[in-house]
Amino acid sequence: MHRLSTVLFTLALAVPANAETIRIPVGYQGQAADAPMPRRGESKTSVLERFGLADQEHPSVGTPPITRWDYRTFSVYFEHQHVINSVRHHQRSAAAQSKVQP
Repeated sequence: MHRLSTVLFTLALAVPANAETIRIPVGYQGQAADAPMPRRGESKTSVLERFGLADQEHPSVGTPPITRWDYRTFSVYFEHQHVINSVRHHQRSAAAQSKVQP
Protein backbone atom coordinates (compact mmCIF):
# COMPACT_ATOMS: atom_id res chain seq x y z
CA MET A 1 0.00 0.00 0.00
CA HIS A 2 2.87 2.33 0.80
CA ARG A 3 4.38 1.83 -2.68
CA LEU A 4 1.07 2.56 -4.41
CA SER A 5 0.59 5.84 -2.51
CA THR A 6 4.19 6.85 -3.30
CA VAL A 7 3.68 6.19 -7.03
CA LEU A 8 0.34 8.09 -7.08
CA PHE A 9 1.89 11.02 -5.21
CA THR A 10 4.82 11.16 -7.67
CA LEU A 11 2.46 11.09 -10.67
CA ALA A 12 0.31 13.83 -9.15
CA LEU A 13 3.35 16.09 -8.86
CA ALA A 14 4.47 15.41 -12.45
CA VAL A 15 1.17 16.34 -14.15
CA PRO A 16 1.19 20.11 -13.39
CA ALA A 17 4.73 20.36 -14.79
CA ASN A 18 3.24 20.03 -18.29
CA ALA A 19 0.94 23.03 -17.87
CA GLU A 20 0.95 25.68 -20.60
CA THR A 21 0.74 29.45 -20.09
CA ILE A 22 -1.69 31.25 -22.36
CA ARG A 23 -1.52 35.04 -22.63
CA ILE A 24 -4.58 36.94 -23.82
CA PRO A 25 -3.99 40.64 -24.61
CA VAL A 26 -6.44 43.12 -23.16
CA GLY A 27 -8.04 45.19 -25.93
CA TYR A 28 -9.15 48.78 -25.63
CA GLN A 29 -11.47 51.04 -27.58
CA GLY A 30 -8.86 53.74 -28.26
CA GLN A 31 -9.78 57.38 -28.75
CA ALA A 32 -13.38 56.58 -29.70
CA ALA A 33 -14.07 55.66 -26.06
CA ASP A 34 -14.01 59.38 -25.18
CA ALA A 35 -16.47 60.34 -27.93
CA PRO A 36 -19.91 61.50 -26.74
CA MET A 37 -22.93 59.26 -27.21
CA PRO A 38 -26.67 59.82 -26.69
CA ARG A 39 -27.82 59.48 -23.09
CA ARG A 40 -30.77 57.50 -21.76
CA GLY A 41 -33.97 59.53 -21.91
CA GLU A 42 -32.84 61.83 -24.73
CA SER A 43 -35.43 62.38 -27.45
CA LYS A 44 -35.01 61.35 -31.09
CA THR A 45 -35.09 65.05 -32.03
CA SER A 46 -32.23 65.81 -29.65
CA VAL A 47 -30.15 62.90 -30.99
CA LEU A 48 -30.82 64.06 -34.55
CA GLU A 49 -29.71 67.61 -33.68
CA ARG A 50 -26.53 66.50 -31.88
CA PHE A 51 -25.37 63.67 -34.15
CA GLY A 52 -27.12 64.24 -37.48
CA LEU A 53 -28.78 61.62 -39.64
CA ALA A 54 -27.94 58.01 -38.84
CA ASP A 55 -26.08 55.91 -41.40
CA GLN A 56 -28.89 53.36 -41.15
CA GLU A 57 -32.31 53.41 -39.45
CA HIS A 58 -33.91 50.06 -38.65
CA PRO A 59 -37.72 49.80 -38.47
CA SER A 60 -39.46 49.40 -35.11
CA VAL A 61 -39.97 45.88 -33.78
CA GLY A 62 -41.96 44.43 -30.89
CA THR A 63 -44.20 45.91 -28.23
CA PRO A 64 -43.28 48.49 -27.05
CA PRO A 65 -41.71 49.47 -30.37
CA ILE A 66 -37.89 49.42 -30.25
CA THR A 67 -36.03 51.28 -33.01
CA ARG A 68 -32.29 51.23 -33.74
CA TRP A 69 -30.23 53.92 -35.42
CA ASP A 70 -26.72 52.95 -36.51
CA TYR A 71 -23.99 55.58 -36.64
CA ARG A 72 -20.38 54.95 -37.69
CA THR A 73 -19.05 54.24 -34.17
CA PHE A 74 -22.19 53.49 -32.13
CA SER A 75 -25.83 52.41 -32.24
CA VAL A 76 -28.75 54.03 -30.44
CA TYR A 77 -31.86 52.13 -29.28
CA PHE A 78 -35.15 53.98 -28.83
CA GLU A 79 -38.38 52.99 -27.12
CA HIS A 80 -41.05 55.12 -28.77
CA GLN A 81 -39.32 58.54 -28.99
CA HIS A 82 -36.67 58.25 -26.25
CA VAL A 83 -33.21 56.67 -25.95
CA ILE A 84 -33.08 53.52 -23.84
CA ASN A 85 -29.46 52.60 -24.62
CA SER A 86 -26.40 53.57 -26.67
CA VAL A 87 -23.80 50.97 -27.57
CA ARG A 88 -20.32 51.64 -28.92
CA HIS A 89 -19.25 49.39 -31.82
CA HIS A 90 -16.22 47.21 -31.17
CA GLN A 91 -13.04 48.73 -32.59
CA ARG A 92 -10.01 46.47 -32.99
CA SER A 93 -6.81 47.90 -31.57
CA ALA A 94 -3.94 48.57 -33.98
CA ALA A 95 -1.87 45.83 -32.28
CA ALA A 96 -4.62 43.24 -32.80
CA GLN A 97 -5.04 44.20 -36.47
CA SER A 98 -1.32 43.87 -37.18
CA LYS A 99 -1.29 40.34 -35.71
CA VAL A 100 -4.17 39.22 -37.94
CA GLN A 101 -2.67 40.45 -41.22
CA PRO A 102 0.07 38.22 -42.77
